[in-house]
Amino acid sequence: MIIGLVLLRGSASAGDQPVLMMATTTSTDDTGLLDYLEPHFKKATGIELRWTATGTGKALALGRNCDVDLLLVHDPEAEIQFVQAGHGVNRHPIMYNDFILIGPPADPAGIKGQSAAGGLAAIAGRRALFVSRGDQSGTHLKELQLWRAATPNQPEKEAWYVQTGQGMLSTIHVAAERSGYTLTDRGTYIKYENTQGGKPPLVVLVEGDERLRNQYSTIEVSTTRCKKVNADAARKFSAWMAGPQARKLIGDFKLLGKQLFIPNAEVR
Repeated sequence: MIIGLVLLRGSASAGDQPVLMMATTTSTDDTGLLDYLEPHFKKATGIELRWTATGTGKALALGRNCDVDLLLVHDPEAEIQFVQAGHGVNRHPIMYNDFILIGPPADPAGIKGQSAAGGLAAIAGRRALFVSRGDQSGTHLKELQLWRAATPNQPEKEAWYVQTGQGMLSTIHVAAERSGYTLTDRGTYIKYENTQGGKPPLVVLVEGDERLRNQYSTIEVSTTRCKKVNADAARKFSAWMAGPQARKLIGDFKLLGKQLFIPNAEVR
């Protein structure tokens, strides 16, 4: 159940039923993965899962502000800093996919088959339209990291560089409308591809670079910093996601016959 930030501040129980409040990324929500997992988790544990989908940066802020019990996010460097600062505990890798560079089939910048850095350097060199999320999400921060590897001149102030301030699916739609390039996680792209009947106006042009791995992890919000979090529900969700039922469900979750996420949790 996806809910707004105001509701996240409410009670940690619905009547006598325990509730887990989670902040997560737009990709886990946009793809439909959480709607798919939620009834199975509730049946297995009796806990109602509620979540808000936002960029990883904002999700971590919700954790620091004690507004949620658990995070499911995808920026390993920021996650480690979050735990080291005492805001979270028990960070566990759960699943991964990869980032890809997509763009118009005509590929005016000629990036097809290049490395991530090579592709972005070509886009900058040709001043081809690039559409960024610009929202401090895990995907946006990965994109900025890749730009730093691609060119000494960062693109934020360039006319050909457009920032949407929106989630991944909305950003893909903007890129498609303007025949531009963008960086996306593969799961959201497959969801977009499915909405386009398998014939999307943007195609995968750069993939397979080792820098493009996209790891998702759970983090339980620290009870030392946040006295009222539902630590028991957070632990149970984290353990369930690492267990055989969730691993199989994640592995079986497909659109157009394509797997969106690959489970890689260590069974605990």
